[in-house]
Amino acid sequence: MHPLDLTIFIVYMLALLGIGFYFLRKNKSTDDFFVSDRNMSSWHIGLSVVATDVGGGFSIGLGGLGFMMGLSGSWMLFTGLLGAWISAVWLIPKVYKLGHEKRMTTFPQLFNHYYNGKVALLAGIISAIGYLGFTSSQMLAGAKLAAASFENLDIFTALLIMGIVTILYTVMGGMTAVIYTDTVQWIVLMLGLILVGIPLSYTAIGGWPEIHRTLEPEMLSLTNIGWQTIVNWAVTIIPIWFVGMTLYQRIYASRSEQSAKKAWYIAGLFEWPIMAFMGVVLGLFGRVAAEQGMFAGLGFASATDMDPELGLPLLLRHILPVGLLGVMMSAYFSAILSTADSCLMAASGNMLTDILQKIFPRLQAHPKVLQFTQLLTLLLGLLAIFLAARMQNVLELMLYSYAFMVSGLLVPLVAAMFFHQRNWKAAMAAMLGGGSTTILLTSLKTPLPLGLDANIFGILVSLLLFVSANLIFPMSKINSNT
Repeated sequence: MHPLDLTIFIVYMLALLGIGFYFLRKNKSTDDFFVSDRNMSSWHIGLSVVATDVGGGFSIGLGGLGFMMGLSGSWMLFTGLLGAWISAVWLIPKVYKLGHEKRMTTFPQLFNHYYNGKVALLAGIISAIGYLGFTSSQMLAGAKLAAASFENLDIFTALLIMGIVTILYTVMGGMTAVIYTDTVQWIVLMLGLILVGIPLSYTAIGGWPEIHRTLEPEMLSLTNIGWQTIVNWAVTIIPIWFVGMTLYQRIYASRSEQSAKKAWYIAGLFEWPIMAFMGVVLGLFGRVAAEQGMFAGLGFASATDMDPELGLPLLLRHILPVGLLGVMMSAYFSAILSTADSCLMAASGNMLTDILQKIFPRLQAHPKVLQFTQLLTLLLGLLAIFLAARMQNVLELMLYSYAFMVSGLLVPLVAAMFFHQRNWKAAMAAMLGGGSTTILLTSLKTPLPLGLDANIFGILVSLLLFVSANLIFPMSKINSNT
């Protein structure tokens, strides 16, 4: 990379660290650190939500989908739009009021309200594990992008750089710094794609005539996808809008219920069609470039020889002139960091509030609890770097993290919140059985019936166990024993 591009990138990273440092002294309590004193506007929340959800995993992952299957990969984020709008209508009215009345800062605290502390503790463990994995996936996305963009930079070194920058400004600034940097990062990403990435990539590969000549017709179709893939995406992604810790933190951080709902509508529109098509189109351009032999000098003679998730960063590295490459790399790193920081905050919140403070109740009132929270966030970030160093595929790791949380937490939440079924033993059985089923089926790597995702079977097992436990341990008997 040219020194000018490197300078632009370094200045951008330093600016993010500056934001974290600016808010370092403004955080006076864990309420400030985790939910921004509950006073954020709808646009800041909305852009932060979409920046978090459509971050590095989806930005790089969408490019990989566009590379492999073309425009049909955009349907992945259509499920994000559905999830955002459904939760805006059904979830936020319930959660916002309760969250502010009870001064909640985490998602598992709902389980404490609806069930008991045992269920909340288990929910906290599941959520913390899921978000730690998701943080790792974002750091891995950043490392892949950096290694493909900077000559002589290996993935491990890139992972250390990306991870340390993310950890530092998150530890310093907390949720307020995360939301403000998310806003900046999303604007930078959108401008970078619209003004730089898409037009220059389109021109470099020869425009529509070359796209039409190089690609198979199905790559330019919205029907190049099986129903099983759509179902797998829907069942994995839509429910995360109901069990995602990062989303609950932003609901609590909103200054009003209407502000939170507006933020969710904004986020849905940015997910699909805006980001969905921009992401897969750039990945599709990367496929054209690979087929044209543009990456042969980098060791990839054809598209079949390379990791699909590398197509987009290699294309940008190859075509962008001095100066603009630094801008575009900053844009993509923005997407990655905007998700990594939020997921790290979620894992930290779960670990502190839902696990450690339940095991050590005195910690909540300790005068140094904020400093302890920052140290905890630092340690979790370092653990995420370690996990990322052992993984290979960004989108796979991200979807596994999603699936683990969804299969364990969705059924007990919906049962309690919408159907008033609040049997804590049933909730425990559903959470353990659902999450365990998904992990087991995923680890076996055995083809499942109809090509469906392991998460679907995990949710079905969770539902079956919840209903069965309700019959075996009726609420009247539980109440009489407590």
